[in-house]
Amino acid sequence: MDEIKFVDIGEGITEGHIQKWLVADMSDVKEDQPVAQVETDKAVVSIPAPSSGKIRIMAKEGTDVKVGDVMAYVGSSAELNNAGTSAAKNNANADAGTKKAKPSEPMPNTTAEPQSQRHVLAPPSVRHLAESMGIDISKIKGSGPDGRITEADVKAYSGNKTQEPAQQSGAQIANVQAGSTERVPLSQTRKAIAKNMELSWQIPRASHMDLIDASTIYSIVQKEKEKSLKQLNVKLSYLPFIIKAAVEALKENPRFNASYDRDKQEVVIKKYYNIGLAAEAKDGLKVMVIKDSDKKSIIEIAKEIDSLHKKVLDQTISLAEMRDTSFTITNVGSLGGGFLAIPMINYPDVAILGITLLRDMPVVKDGAIVVGKVLPFTVTFDHRVVDGAEAVKFGNAFKGYMEDPEFLDML
Repeated sequence: MDEIKFVDIGEGITEGHIQKWLVADMSDVKEDQPVAQVETDKAVVSIPAPSSGKIRIMAKEGTDVKVGDVMAYVGSSAELNNAGTSAAKNNANADAGTKKAKPSEPMPNTTAEPQSQRHVLAPPSVRHLAESMGIDISKIKGSGPDGRITEADVKAYSGNKTQEPAQQSGAQIANVQAGSTERVPLSQTRKAIAKNMELSWQIPRASHMDLIDASTIYSIVQKEKEKSLKQLNVKLSYLPFIIKAAVEALKENPRFNASYDRDKQEVVIKKYYNIGLAAEAKDGLKVMVIKDSDKKSIIEIAKEIDSLHKKVLDQTISLAEMRDTSFTITNVGSLGGGFLAIPMINYPDVAILGITLLRDMPVVKDGAIVVGKVLPFTVTFDHRVVDGAEAVKFGNAFKGYMEDPEFLDML
């Protein structure tokens, strides 16, 4: 009989959420057959069966599991029946152990049971926070569901506020008209976004903005997109050109193609060009990565963007396809709005390029005001690593390649 555990899949992931079982309890499964989908804070991963046989599901859909937790067993009917009986017996013994006092001790008053003798409900990140602050987490009263301890509870306790914020919050909720509020738990992806945004906000950042004369790039895309769709079955947009132009600008300004190691106070300049693209998904923002963008043509990049975006939408994108960025681009213009935007840096990258909507605007050419195609952009950068003058140089290089894109390799 084999165990199906939630294993360590790297990237610092410590827990997941069982989104869906793909097989029924006690049904037949084959070795390597996907049996469950588990949502982590990075992606939805498929859990395979380790062997062939019948499956006994031990963890329900909609529940959280930690690395090492047994989700199911695979084996013969007899083995699985024994496993179920043993698990039930162990659970019963564990429950009895928590309820019975030792013969030499009086039965404790459960209504006054100290927190240290009860099971502490707290996610790993909160436990780590309490440990790093030197706080005994068992002394904290949780304000979350079923007494779950939150980061706010830990911070309030460390400030000697005696949990007043949590108590006040409960009183306030009690006074709210019934049915006028709704509590929505964060998904694993949303939790990851929140964590990354907090890390990003700690970066001392600045932004450089400029406008691109997009007349030439507009003409090229309009000319090539129909041919590309018919002959190559690929939908051509401005984004592959933006990626290629950004790569060329990064080659001239390598400190933007980097990350910052705060502990060692070193800039890690990357010799590869893995361009991250922010993509909106059902459960929040994800970053899909075009690996080795410098080695791919416009058409190859366009095909990869389309393939990865489909995976983001149907939640089949893998961790490998969302990590190891060297520089990130967010295309706000694809949503149809905004003139200029200041994007958040994709930690630990040094910079991010924000692109908004290409539009008709009055421009001056040869001393006359005419209608031109204009593409606004913003470079937001880590000011610990690069300065404003360097950002201007990067922006000018990017702008130059976008305004004269004939050098770019279409095929």
